[in-house]
Amino acid sequence: MTDTPVDLARRAALTSGSDTWHTTALAGPGGGDEERQIPRLTLSDGPHGLRRQPEGGDALGIGGSVPATCFPPACTLGASWDPSLVERVGAALGEEARAMGVHVVLGPGLNIKRSPLGGRNFEYVSEDPHLTGRFGAALVRGLQSRGVAATPKHFAVNNQETDRWRASADVDERTLRELYLPAFEHVVREARPWALMTAYNKVNGTYASEHAWLLQTVLREEWGFDGVVMSDWGAVADRVASLQAGLDLEMPPSGTDAEVAAAVQDGRLDAQVLDQVADRLARLAERTGPHPAPATTSAVAPGLDDATVDAHHALAREAARDSVVLLRNDGTLPVDPDRTRTVAVVGELARTPRFQGGGSSRVVPTRTDTPLGALCTALDDVGVGTTFDPGYVLGPEMGAAAAVEEDELRAEAVAAARSADVTILFLGLPDASESEGFDRTTLALPAGQLALLEAVGQTATPLVVVLAHGGVVDLRAVNEHAGAILDAGLAGQAGGAAVADVLLGAEPGGRLTETVPHALQDTPSYLGFPGRDGHVAYGEGVFVGYRGYDTVGRDVSYPFGHGLSYTTFAYTDLELHDVGELAWGVEFTVTNTGRRAGSDVAQLYVGRDTGPGTTSPDRPVHELRGFRKVRLAPGESERVRLLVAARDLATWDVQEHRWRVDPGEYRVEVAASCRDVRLVGTLSTPGDGHRVRLTAMSTLGEWARRPVGARLMERLRAAVPADAAREAPELVAMVSQVPLVKLTGWGFGLTREAVDAMVAQAAQEPGRAGEPLDALGSGRSKEPA
Repeated sequence: MTDTPVDLARRAALTSGSDTWHTTALAGPGGGDEERQIPRLTLSDGPHGLRRQPEGGDALGIGGSVPATCFPPACTLGASWDPSLVERVGAALGEEARAMGVHVVLGPGLNIKRSPLGGRNFEYVSEDPHLTGRFGAALVRGLQSRGVAATPKHFAVNNQETDRWRASADVDERTLRELYLPAFEHVVREARPWALMTAYNKVNGTYASEHAWLLQTVLREEWGFDGVVMSDWGAVADRVASLQAGLDLEMPPSGTDAEVAAAVQDGRLDAQVLDQVADRLARLAERTGPHPAPATTSAVAPGLDDATVDAHHALAREAARDSVVLLRNDGTLPVDPDRTRTVAVVGELARTPRFQGGGSSRVVPTRTDTPLGALCTALDDVGVGTTFDPGYVLGPEMGAAAAVEEDELRAEAVAAARSADVTILFLGLPDASESEGFDRTTLALPAGQLALLEAVGQTATPLVVVLAHGGVVDLRAVNEHAGAILDAGLAGQAGGAAVADVLLGAEPGGRLTETVPHALQDTPSYLGFPGRDGHVAYGEGVFVGYRGYDTVGRDVSYPFGHGLSYTTFAYTDLELHDVGELAWGVEFTVTNTGRRAGSDVAQLYVGRDTGPGTTSPDRPVHELRGFRKVRLAPGESERVRLLVAARDLATWDVQEHRWRVDPGEYRVEVAASCRDVRLVGTLSTPGDGHRVRLTAMSTLGEWARRPVGARLMERLRAAVPADAAREAPELVAMVSQVPLVKLTGWGFGLTREAVDAMVAQAAQEPGRAGEPLDALGSGRSKEPA
């Protein structure tokens, strides 16, 4: 059946939304299918809480949204290192989405924190793709268990806000495969998300929404993605090019559907592309299903009942409590009510908490717990008095009048601190300092807060600092003055109560998901962020975060994976054993050696020494390849079992465009952080059997490692006088870098025909060449069921 102009226009309209938050419906005849109907679907922001726009809301969505539970954002929730908890949060998000008539939630964010200055880092999990992938898969599973589509984003290499609409992320293939794509790959393969969002930026010169290699070759053909690919809001530059590349849905509509129809009519766009879009949207509608309208019994959050509002707030509190990180502790924490009469609570952030980031993820919470209120209530219950002084003014840098005000506030806070048994000082970044749309320019805390810290730190009163922020901050001054530091990140609407819980004795369950450097200049991406002239050179390659710091041995404030408990843990009895082709079981025992119940995150790293005398390492010294959160009573032990598979040892072979496992010995580290290694073992492997494809341009050094080349090298050595080799050993190193074909003009009697014959002979040598092992491409979970 040939499309009529009306049918073609309706099919073209499916490839864009009907408005800012809805897809376009197809009802009745169309596309040659008289019975086909595709309902309109509702989309909502919401990586950590629903930002459901009311009907008739403003197009940008900045004028408020329907109240919903604000869970801890990814920067904090990821610090729980607990996929089961993340999945529960995802399920709660799904329940609220269904109750509010939302079919598709735009999240989770899976981009790597390349630089601590990234303005949207609070929406992302980590500097590490393994941890990010496990977090993302858990959230997707939770959301979709409730019949709501998740939308992992922003695909791909969206690691800054500066010039995000136009800049090209220029990154080599190996770095893409090893660092910036694996989290997406794991989530797609393991959690099967029903939708995915592209990024604003270009990747190596091509807009992500028009990148056929990303959207077709990698996403659909290699990883098997079968869902809807949508653009970020306003990210499409060329409607026809994006459809040809594999984008299904432009959001929001740009009013250019006629361009799509015209491209089909004149043959520039295959009509089958529109059929594929219709099929995928129909599948998405079938997967999400109809959302029955629930009875509304809550005056706070329309669509929810009071029991759900209360239960989700309690879950948000649990999630925050299990995610805050105890960075250091001199014994001041937890606060002991038997030895404490008065606690001085200092800092405006205790009264006016900052618990989420700015931009499209901002949620209107159902309620908000403040640290001040929660602490006063809890301490009063055990007979401990509290005082409060704001100490500083929240907001941008201020003028002389405000500076005088801060001087007065600081003096009052110092007086209260001197009179107290313990001071709890709340510091952090104000709202305006980090948001979607711009990157930060400094790691420093506000000057007024630092002045207050120094003044309070000069008193004799034990000092606890509680931090609220979405991105890494410079902690050198805090380390100098504070005996205990609790990093609460952005803890969600129940974070105030969760922080009070931990200060007074609840287990701090979090571990850092990114390194805290001493200074911005220490960061591996420092010289290449945020780029210029429309290009961002990812010159640090795979050496991002702890991969870079640890490989060069650079000192940091706090390492990746770090976090303290109120108890202690011992790691013993490491065992490694083969469990199949290119797979090893790793077993060890974790024991709570303290007097309190607590949790620890056992982390598994794999590395390979490149040998003595190496001046330029070709891979990080170690990389996270597994983890398990254990919760133990005093004296209790647990045997932890993890798996090292082929992919965990592999690097990306750019020449062959595949994963490669080299033969040799690999170091296995069981650790409490990337720099707190408790157990070390070694595994040996013959490699995956793949051999490098030799060509005429392969060097003599590369040829010498293969039988056919070794025979040639013997002939060449025979042609070189022994005295020359002895007297000029540097010639051997120089010649090893010469491509084989270049010898055809050097008088060794080597012809181009002989070179071609050697290349053909090398291709017949035993060993795999080309196709990757299934185990290397699976991206499967490394934790046994």
